[in-house]
Amino acid sequence: MSDFFYLIPISVLLGAAGLAIFLWTLRDGQYDDLDGASERILYEEDAPRPDPALKAGSSAPRPPDGNAP
Repeated sequence: MSDFFYLIPISVLLGAAGLAIFLWTLRDGQYDDLDGASERILYEEDAPRPDPALKAGSSAPRPPDGNAP
């Protein structure tokens, strides 16, 4: 029975901490755009990815690693 005197305040403190963290994330804007991240992955980027062979100044494409002559 004396264990309840320790467990009840601990559970109340953990609940209050969880509520405080939830309210902090709510105020911080974590839940503003729920569908944006799931839809953003479907769209392609406007700019193409740069080719590393062209950055090195080589005009000929490099062979893949492991298949070099």
